[in-house]
Amino acid sequence: MPTRIILNETSYHGSGAVESIVAELSARGLKKPIVFTDPDLIKFGVSAKVTKILDGAKVAYEVYSDIKANPTIENVKNGVKAFKKAKADSIIAIGGGSAMDTAKAVGIIIANPKFADVRSLEGVAPTTKPSVPILAVPTTAGTAAEVTINYVITDVEKKRKFVCVDPHDIPVVAFVDPDMMSSMPKGLTAFTGMDALTHAIEGYITKGACRMTDMLHLEAIRLISQSLRDAVANKPKGREGMALGQYIAGMGFSNVGLGIDHAMAHGLSALYDMPHGKACAILLPVAMKFNASKTGTKYREIARAMGVKGVDEMSVQEYRQAAISAVEKLSKDVGIPADLKGVLKKEDVKFLSESAYADACRPGNPRDCTVKDIARLYLSLV
Repeated sequence: MPTRIILNETSYHGSGAVESIVAELSARGLKKPIVFTDPDLIKFGVSAKVTKILDGAKVAYEVYSDIKANPTIENVKNGVKAFKKAKADSIIAIGGGSAMDTAKAVGIIIANPKFADVRSLEGVAPTTKPSVPILAVPTTAGTAAEVTINYVITDVEKKRKFVCVDPHDIPVVAFVDPDMMSSMPKGLTAFTGMDALTHAIEGYITKGACRMTDMLHLEAIRLISQSLRDAVANKPKGREGMALGQYIAGMGFSNVGLGIDHAMAHGLSALYDMPHGKACAILLPVAMKFNASKTGTKYREIARAMGVKGVDEMSVQEYRQAAISAVEKLSKDVGIPADLKGVLKKEDVKFLSESAYADACRPGNPRDCTVKDIARLYLSLV
């Protein structure tokens, strides 16, 4: 079965990438963007790194910042209203996955009004028109939302997150500038970085994996493993490596899918408002242990990419454990908790397990699982 690969039309990488934003607006005939960002990025002057460029070029724009860390249906609906009120023709999304996911949902609804209820976008919605143009400026090195065809929205009423997969939502241009990420606090850098590693590992072992995406995911694992500790310490080389590594991971997993780690993490974020990357990181070792028997020699290559020596002399069991141990060591080094004690309530496990089983990421998992299997994984962390 052929593998479909979808990427941005254009992407800019490296320090100063955002300087090209006005030229891209002009080249595409876009006159009135609306900036989607979150209140903290405005408060700490991160969004201003882009809006000052727009001001200097006398580009008219408005700002929409009613966006939560786990964006909600209400955030999306309000964003649609803001877009229409501004009479905008495009969106500049500045932020992590929250700003970009909101922008994707809004952009799709503006172009496809019959999906205005938002919930109808879940899964692979039959949209017919591309989103209004989105120019994406990531400020975190993790979600890779600037290059993916996926986005996640929180349904507060039903206490769940839902995944949307739509080739019409991909930003037309991405500006992956490590300078935009230098203001991230240590905790957020660690969480988003481990999210990127989870993308790379799950994408590498997912049922849909292919040779092209394997190449991307292994390079992402290598870059992230080499760069995350330095990024948490706010060293420029670490920031640069993470900016590139998370983008490369996004190039891969967006096209072949993920697995139970993300399926389970979505529920934790929705129910407990836990940062998505933190949830992914805590779950990654247990998900890897569960999946090990269905991964062939891939854990050997994960271990190798993470810098483990002597993997070719190891037994299957040894190199699989070496890969898991390398993930656990990186996670510990950047301050990720080892379990869900004090967070996960046992009475919520049934609901969380059923939600994870129904999640769009779960079918891609290399090892088939049941609701009971997922429940056991949750309970192993309390």
